[in-house]
Parts: sequence; C-alpha cells; structure tokens
Amino acid sequence: MDLSIQCQTRDLAEKPKAIRRDGRLPAVLYGHKGAESISLTINAKDAATLMRYASVNNTLVTVEVPDIKWSGKALLREVQTHPWKNIIEHVSFFSIAAQDEVEVVVPLSYVGEAAGVSNDGGTLDTLVNDLAIKCPPGSIPETIEIDVSNLQVGDILRISDLTLPAGVIAVADLEKSVVTVLSPTVGAESEAETELVDLVIQPEATDAANADTAK
Repeated sequence: MDLSIQCQTRDLAEKPKAIRRDGRLPAVLYGHKGAESISLTINAKDAATLMRYASVNNTLVTVEVPDIKWSGKALLREVQTHPWKNIIEHVSFFSIAAQDEVEVVVPLSYVGEAAGVSNDGGTLDTLVNDLAIKCPPGSIPETIEIDVSNLQVGDILRISDLTLPAGVIAVADLEKSVVTVLSPTVGAESEAETELVDLVIQPEATDAANADTAK
C-alpha cells in the first residue's frame, strides 16, 4: 500500500501548542541532506489516518513539502504521543533517498505446525515478535516468515538460524532465541505444582479455622 502525506514548512516562531490548537502537528524531516533537518507541520487528521496503516521504523511514506518543492520516500521514524491522552503530538520522518542502507524493525510471521507439537504434544513458544534489520531502502520486507514445521520438542531457533531475504542483515544479538518447542511435561509440571500449593495451603487454613472455633 502506497502511503503519502503532505506537509508544510514550519515557522519556528510558532509554538507547538498554537500549532496543535490550529489542528496541525509539529513534525520534522531529516536525512534528506546530510545532518540538515526541516521543521514541518502536518494536518492532525491526516496524521491520524496515516497512523492506521503505518508502523514506526517499518513503513515507507511519500512525504510532500510543496512550498520547498520537495517530495521523497521517508521512513516513519518516531511518533510522540501525549502522556495520558491517546493523541499524537509530534511526528518524525527519515528520508531514505541518500541512504545506501536503513535500519528498520519488521514483524516476524511464524508459519507451519511444528512436528514437536503435532506429533508429540509439545507447545510452540514464540519468544520474539519482531526483528531489527539493516537493508537497502528499496528492500524493506513487510514481514519475515519463519517456517517452524521441522521443529521437534526441545529445538530452539536463534536469530543466526533464520533465513533472511537477500540484502537483509539482522542487527540484533545473533544468539538470541526466537522460538522453541516446549515439552508437554512442562505444562503438566506447572499444574502439579499448583495442586501441591493448594494441598499445602488448605490444611493450614483448616487448622486456623479450628483454632478460631476453639477460642
């Protein structure tokens, strides 16, 4: 899905509160020209609509700034919200035009049924839901699929075991565990421990009640 948003350059004399009262939001675009940044404003309703489809550090957006005749692809880099109200207060965009590589976070999608689950009654335990990666701007994947079909009970997939798309490099700890299949006895042991706690507590509660009756 192609996303775009139109912005206007911001007069730095305008205070953020005044901008928000006017139905706009302060924003910034950087990365388009080295370390230089542009202070912008965007329509608050347009920003809210954009956030329904865009994810921070994952989604490319076409940013248009007509008054300086600039338009280009940018990552939605940061969204600041009010501390307790569910409203957007500031948005940051990072231009990718001059970048050889960008660092983004993409969701992981687990596909297939693990053999240790279907054959041995184990439980699939997903430990990571997204992954920080580095890749060319035009090669950002929407998601990274992980096939768990061959996982047996006790198997662990680490980041170093993942098959990533061409040009994509993981920037997280390669030894970090991503997904595993737990033995069915783990769940049984947890239930047994709960029952044992109940057995220990109940006699104590009974003794206390008897003591109160005796008084």
